[in-house]
Amino acid sequence: MSEDTIRLVTIGRIIRRRRRLLTILAVVGALVGYGTSLLFPPRYTTSASVLLPGQWEERELLTQVDIATSSAVVDRAAATLGWKGVSGVELRDRVSAKAADGNIIKISGTADTPARAQQLADQVAQELVRFAARIAGGSTDPEAATGSEALRRKVAETNRRITELANAADPGQTVESVQARTELEKLRTALQEAMKKLDEADPAANKAGMVVMGPAARPTSEAPPTRTQLIVSGALLFFLLAVIGHLAAARMNRRLRTEPEIATALGSVLLSTVDVPGERRAHRPEGRGPRARIRRLLGVDIRWDTPTPQASGDEAGRQIRYRRVCARLRDQLPAPRRLLVVVPNGDETARRATEQLVAEAESGPSPYSSSRGYPMLRVVGVSVDRPMVPDRDTESGALVVLSAGSWTAEELAGIAEACADAGHEVVGVVLAVTVRARPARAAGHPPDDATVALAVRGHATGGSV
Repeated sequence: MSEDTIRLVTIGRIIRRRRRLLTILAVVGALVGYGTSLLFPPRYTTSASVLLPGQWEERELLTQVDIATSSAVVDRAAATLGWKGVSGVELRDRVSAKAADGNIIKISGTADTPARAQQLADQVAQELVRFAARIAGGSTDPEAATGSEALRRKVAETNRRITELANAADPGQTVESVQARTELEKLRTALQEAMKKLDEADPAANKAGMVVMGPAARPTSEAPPTRTQLIVSGALLFFLLAVIGHLAAARMNRRLRTEPEIATALGSVLLSTVDVPGERRAHRPEGRGPRARIRRLLGVDIRWDTPTPQASGDEAGRQIRYRRVCARLRDQLPAPRRLLVVVPNGDETARRATEQLVAEAESGPSPYSSSRGYPMLRVVGVSVDRPMVPDRDTESGALVVLSAGSWTAEELAGIAEACADAGHEVVGVVLAVTVRARPARAAGHPPDDATVALAVRGHATGGSV
């Protein structure tokens, strides 16, 4: 198809002419979304925040995020919660963590109830704090983790010993006792300053002491996708797929639409384009059976990709076009000017145009008293799948009447080959176009100087109209 398929007017035409089908597909998509929501129970998500005091680099924060979702933390949380049938492996899929501004780690927990989601987020946050306290200083060795505590205990014991020595010294005011107590106090001060410097230089002292910033809030709504979101998404997805399918089918459509293409495919020339007033019934095929009823119910028994009919002149103007076609045939064909009119089966617009053409031929005068038509028209319908045209008798050629955008080049070439096999030369093509009819004029059609012959319908293989 041409670039017309990407215009908004084409999408509007699809929605307007396929609204029944699109509505049904949207309802089916909504039902599919509802069924999907039944397979996936509702989920609730909440978050707990953990504050990391001190100075932290970005990579260190990311490390703590990974630790929060690791098995070492989540498995302990699962063991503490003790939910039946829920293991640490399953909980790891329900826990997520991310680093926020201000050295804060947000730990999110997802569960099937709001209470469980709150418990999960709080428990994982607490387990993270406990685990961070155990590995403070970046080592998981228990001896290394307790080394600083042992040193502090030694210092405290030394301070107590200094106090005992100071009390046991001569309580008098002698120079020796005063000097001893002074030296002991200096030693105590030196030990305190050394421990202070050790604490300042120890990363465990700077980065330990994570704090859970309160319990997680209990969620009040489901986590996406909710049941409503699944229903709406299913309806929208099916609707869009239907529209895209129509556009793809139109893009791959190989039906000929322009006059030069149609004339070239039939190997002839275009005589004229005639207008056919559009009628709603005329475009609906007369089908029976359950398949036809389903197609009518879905609104797919009529084509959507035909352009909107343009407004035409009155009835008199349309009749002039048909009389001119008869006049051109009369001037072009030798006597007795018998002609075979070929109409593809299923082309309702072409069939109605052929009826009007025959009516105009029958209404005109005949120059020969023994003849009933000028030219005499013999109408046959042919199947485009296996076209069969009656053999040539006294006809001077074949006239093909069809509508634009209905047939491919291969189908039209098959009709032309069938005419050639039967000995008929395609003398011309008449293109039928659906238009919006205007009120007819009160006066009858104007007289025409051209003499129109009587049309005679004949019966032939392939079906007669």
